[in-house]
Amino acid sequence: MGSFAHRLALFAGAAAAVAAAASAATASESALSGTITADGSSTVGPYTTAAAEGFQKLHKKVRITVGISGTGGGFERFCKDETDLSNASRPMKQKEAAVCRENAVRYIAFLVANDGLSVVVNKQNTWANCLTTSELKKIWEPGSKVGNWKDVRPGFPDQSLKLFGPGTDSGTFDYFTEAINGKSRASRSDYQASEDDNVLVQGVAGEKGGLGYFGYSYFLENQDKLKLLAIDGGNGCVKPSVGTVQARTYKPLARPLFIYAKAESFTRPEVQGFIKYMIDNEVAIAKKAGFISLTKAQRKKSRYQYSSGVAYAKKNA
Repeated sequence: MGSFAHRLALFAGAAAAVAAAASAATASESALSGTITADGSSTVGPYTTAAAEGFQKLHKKVRITVGISGTGGGFERFCKDETDLSNASRPMKQKEAAVCRENAVRYIAFLVANDGLSVVVNKQNTWANCLTTSELKKIWEPGSKVGNWKDVRPGFPDQSLKLFGPGTDSGTFDYFTEAINGKSRASRSDYQASEDDNVLVQGVAGEKGGLGYFGYSYFLENQDKLKLLAIDGGNGCVKPSVGTVQARTYKPLARPLFIYAKAESFTRPEVQGFIKYMIDNEVAIAKKAGFISLTKAQRKKSRYQYSSGVAYAKKNA
């Protein structure tokens, strides 16, 4: 889609910087070739794309394609054995794992970055700077009839409230609804939904009473058009940032991001090499692509996942 192409262009320079920072490939690594297919989360997709651009600078015979059908859509394709990698902004659900088992698709999950779901409003919104999780629930819960800012909090103006959010195939939708409404996928349905986060950005930016939510990197890319709200999860108002997300003080909307690899695909040198590249360079990729890097503890876990994955793939694929 157009917005994804726009993000590809934005990330090209970042990916080049990541590639330049990467260590020189060995002779065996330089011989890597083949095609790697990935699909899934619109949040994680740009991260994978930035990593792919950097990896392909080192390995020119490897071609990596990245789709953005949403976390649920990505898992659907992945568990039908149609892709090598699945980008996910939430862990795989039990019913999705069951489909993988039915199709004999074994997999390995890798923790690759962090994200802080960003709640944003129009730049002309002068009255809201922080919302509580209770107020967000009041706005977004199933059956909510809140359609004016004056109904959100006493003192807010008589201004129509227009809502924008991810579609139901989105892992961001699943995560937000569980964190705010108490149950995954429990949400009012009378809002403008899109799997294309740029559509949500444009919607909020074009409506004085607009409010929406999506991944932190999309806010960073469009912060000149939007106003970021702090969220009070019970311990005061906190905005998402590298520091607050890594420290888990941005609650309850801080989350880890994942890439799932088929065990069979992971036995191929180019797939194994690409995952290793992402893990080795995740700080640079996250920084340049607008994501939040792993903590030291998470990085250690990610490397353990990789070494365990190598052994798992050899045994099971």
